[in-house]
Amino acid sequence: MFKNTISNLHRLRQVAEVLLRYGFEDIVTMTPLRRLVPQRRRLSWLHDERSVFETTRWERVRLIIEELGPTFIKLAQAMSNRADLLPQELIDEFEKLQSNVPPFDVTVARQIIEEELKQPITNVFSEFDDVPIGSASIGQVHRARLRTGEEVVVKVQRPGVQEKVRGDLALLHELVRLTANFLSNHGLANPQDVVDAFERSMSKELDYTAEARSMEQMRTLYADYKTFSIPKPYRDFSTSRILVIEFVQGCKITDKEQLLAWGLRPEKVAETGMDIYLTQIFEFGFFHADPHPGNVLVRPDGTLVLIDFGMVGRLTKQQKYAFAGVFIGMARQDARSMALNFRRLAITAEIPDMRAFEADLSQLIEDFAMLDVQEMSMSDLADSLQTIIYNYKLQVPGAVFLILRALVILEGIGKVLHPNFNTFEFVRPYGARIIKEQYSPDNILSEAQYTGAQLLALLQTLPADVRQIMRKISKGELRVKVELSGYQTLLRKADELVSRTILALLCVGGLLFSGLTLLGRYSPDMPYRRGVPEITWWSLGATGFLLLVLFLLGVTRRKEKGK
Repeated sequence: MFKNTISNLHRLRQVAEVLLRYGFEDIVTMTPLRRLVPQRRRLSWLHDERSVFETTRWERVRLIIEELGPTFIKLAQAMSNRADLLPQELIDEFEKLQSNVPPFDVTVARQIIEEELKQPITNVFSEFDDVPIGSASIGQVHRARLRTGEEVVVKVQRPGVQEKVRGDLALLHELVRLTANFLSNHGLANPQDVVDAFERSMSKELDYTAEARSMEQMRTLYADYKTFSIPKPYRDFSTSRILVIEFVQGCKITDKEQLLAWGLRPEKVAETGMDIYLTQIFEFGFFHADPHPGNVLVRPDGTLVLIDFGMVGRLTKQQKYAFAGVFIGMARQDARSMALNFRRLAITAEIPDMRAFEADLSQLIEDFAMLDVQEMSMSDLADSLQTIIYNYKLQVPGAVFLILRALVILEGIGKVLHPNFNTFEFVRPYGARIIKEQYSPDNILSEAQYTGAQLLALLQTLPADVRQIMRKISKGELRVKVELSGYQTLLRKADELVSRTILALLCVGGLLFSGLTLLGRYSPDMPYRRGVPEITWWSLGATGFLLLVLFLLGVTRRKEKGK
């Protein structure tokens, strides 16, 4: 424990120094982090031989994240999907982050595989390629062949990465504790919740069995699809640190030349891909959350294959209906419907002015209603929706931002393959399907049963709750907790008034004392200046100083009122 504490202090000092180097001295000097940096330490505010102040504040945040390492990069990448928490300028910078990490020694990879499988690697694989085909901050990937003949890829976790990530997560918790007030004053109201959610996400990413389960679940959902495939995970040879998956031969979905060489129509491939993804969202509520071109492959027969299920998203049935309702309300140019569905979608939605909220949504509808179908962009719509969510501080499920981000990526893929690709035309029929499902007899019956169960539970507990309240009233034990807000300004004004009153009284007292000193009888040793006792001059000097302080306080107050 002592060793960990010393290690955290050393790392915290490094973090504080990096913050200072990039001009974020306010974060250090306004929080307890200032105690970790000696005053004699002179830090250079330079990056690539130029002053960091030539960059924007958001760019300096990205530079800090890059220097702090992979865990912080992954946190920033995760935060780039949270437009409800961060301004768009910072999200744009976070999207530039790349966690390019060189591969580790293949002998270490082989050793990890043998430790996890508890047998020599040759007992499992007849071939194992020592050159990795991919490398990331968590692990790297090697091609191999099982003893039974199947071609596979093997994901191997980096040595010591779990300890490194846990250490950095502990550090993040400590940083949030030290800077919570600062972050709260700058708009991030719940930084601890953000770190907790990131910790849960990283815990899943560090456990390869979670990825294997996601792949198996998706394989079950799409078992009957002929145009879509998910690689098979080999659970018998997989653990939390290694994952063995079926190898897929294919090209990137954006490789138009290869698609044409195989006799495939790129337009059809794009339409199939969009249909599959929208089915994941609106039918199953379980979707692959990172469909960039490298994760979407096409086989020579036209079958689409999704790989890398380290990031998946889920929507409950009610969230699915509310999310679809936002798009349906927009299609119908109904701002009130959009607002209501946003409130249903949000985890907490304390909107102080619903009329202003509806007005902003109405403006959004007008902006897009005037556009031609070819001019509509999912990217522009996603940015507009995320801006509204951020401005009104709506806490919506993180899966919503994953969906918006994925739709933007898919639109980019679609426009490469399909000259007339339009995301909205694909979403429209799913909206009608969702309405039909939402108001189907089976769903209405299910909702009625749920509501009835909730009412029954309330009726069962209500008599006991009322009895308990009445018992506390009769015993005088009932306490009401009232939290006042908005009184800080009043207290500050009262404090300023009292301070100035005291100064004014001291000034009056000083003048009275100065007058009385003129009437006093002093010993011959008392020095006089210009016929006035020296004590009188001292008293007048002190009073003058107090008057000057009182005058400056009044000037400062008037300037603050004028702003």
